[in-house]
Amino acid sequence: MRGPDVPAKSLDARALAALAANPGCARRAILDGAGVDKARLATALGAPSGFGQSQFALTRGNAFEARVKADGGAELLRLVHARLDPGAEPPAAAAVPDLTAHGPEGRTARTALALREAVQAGGWTLLDHPMLALDVAGSLAFLEPDAVVVHPDGSWSVVEIKSFPMVDGAADPAKVGAAARQAAVYVLALENVAARLEPAPRVHHRVLLVCPKDFSNLATGSAVDIRKQRAVTARQLARLTRIEEIAGALPEGVCFAPDRPAEELTAAVEAVPATYAPECLSACELAFHCRERAGAAGAVTRLGRPLRAELGGLATVEEVLAAARGEAGDPDDPDDPAVAALRRAAALRAEALAAAAEVAPCP
Repeated sequence: MRGPDVPAKSLDARALAALAANPGCARRAILDGAGVDKARLATALGAPSGFGQSQFALTRGNAFEARVKADGGAELLRLVHARLDPGAEPPAAAAVPDLTAHGPEGRTARTALALREAVQAGGWTLLDHPMLALDVAGSLAFLEPDAVVVHPDGSWSVVEIKSFPMVDGAADPAKVGAAARQAAVYVLALENVAARLEPAPRVHHRVLLVCPKDFSNLATGSAVDIRKQRAVTARQLARLTRIEEIAGALPEGVCFAPDRPAEELTAAVEAVPATYAPECLSACELAFHCRERAGAAGAVTRLGRPLRAELGGLATVEEVLAAARGEAGDPDDPDDPAVAALRRAAALRAEALAAAAEVAPCP
């Protein structure tokens, strides 16, 4: 589907968290499952994406992560001990196993072996950029957390390292929330590995978020409880339509290769239904294209999910206006209270305009 000579784009935790936040979008599910580079696709469609990190932010983040993990991860382990497990013995000497292997499948197997050996050995173990696998709607996603720490009691913790600052012990709530959703994906994948061991090690539902302290290069950490995000992500991922079901409904020979003619590429993308919402602008590379199409179709989803939920079976702006004017819908239908609410709102608006016209001063 992505084209014969187009390399697959790996599905990471950030993309999975965004997919779980919008499980009804078959378009994103099939494109991510096929490994399509949505940024290149959006450019080819004439709606370039503004989504993604700048090269400066990536460079700064990599430099900060290297500093945190220097000296065998001594600073990182100190923060894990202080924030997540202060009752354990201090991490004076921790094992840092080599996770090098051929391909993502090999690295996943090597990570699982290193985790098993760490549990058996006891003590502190730091896994730097391990590889985990998670089945998503029938497609295997390979995930690479910043770090996983094995505690002396054999339990496991996820560590997320971010370059946004933590000022006076607090960071931007929106960025912390995004990091928590991303970490929840890692926890789910780590739980799958733990379930294959006997007895199964405990995977902590508090993760360590490591950030620069007060705009400096010094690291500070905060324990983030991701139980809510984990439960929501697990539920949403379970609701995703399987990739083969979506693919089976597509026209024969559909292809999303960015070098195809614009008309053919547009037809291929439009063959897959999308569920656009304003939140997509901060999470999906195709958001501008989908917003334009939703606007052209008059879809109420472009006004936000809460409003869409309130409108029931009314899917377009024209349908909403027709119901408000009394041209469509049954206000006495108990299964569709939106029509009655719209009629009442239209009546109140008319009364307010009439009252305002009566008290308006003469010119």
